[in-house]
Amino acid sequence: MVYSRFPRFPWFLLVAGLLFALGCTATTEKARFFKLNSLTSPESNAHTQGTGGGVAIGIGPIKFPDHLDRPEIVTRTSGNALQLAEFHRWAGSLEKDFSRILAENLSILLSTDYIFMFPFTQAAPIDYRVAVEVVRFDGELGKNAVLTARWTVMEGDNKEFKLARRSKITEPVDDNSYEAMVAALSRTVEDLSREIAETIKTLSQKGK
Repeated sequence: MVYSRFPRFPWFLLVAGLLFALGCTATTEKARFFKLNSLTSPESNAHTQGTGGGVAIGIGPIKFPDHLDRPEIVTRTSGNALQLAEFHRWAGSLEKDFSRILAENLSILLSTDYIFMFPFTQAAPIDYRVAVEVVRFDGELGKNAVLTARWTVMEGDNKEFKLARRSKITEPVDDNSYEAMVAALSRTVEDLSREIAETIKTLSQKGK
């Protein structure tokens, strides 16, 4: 009779381990990617009628806190506790997406195609420059999304300071999904865009 020099039990463990790994791979959750939305509703289009006159707007710099400079969507589970969504991520840089949406919204609200992004070229004929420092851009699933930002408006190429404001905007999150959270965050950017647009229109009227 021939006896194997190798015990059978470790081979059983190896096979079991491989089956377990294959099972885990098959059930691994796939990541979903999200982007912010700009103004697209019929109400927003009607809101722009009769506004602006081709005013040139410079957007930037836009600054975000370090804890939001990451691909994962950040939410809050309590006042100071943050949660990173491993499988729900931003499709690219959140800072760049925020800048793009703010620019698109201001273009719509001020009826202008003259939108320039930071860093500006010397040839850019900027009438008003908007700089934004985002303090908070998160929320609780199923509750509220919050945007807190400090922003300034400067006039002309000489960067004459006009005003500085701090805005805190809250929008309800319709359900516990990340899709609803991103939609609510998009609405907070829309609200901030409206505040900035109204300010620029007021400054523009005073300058006439």
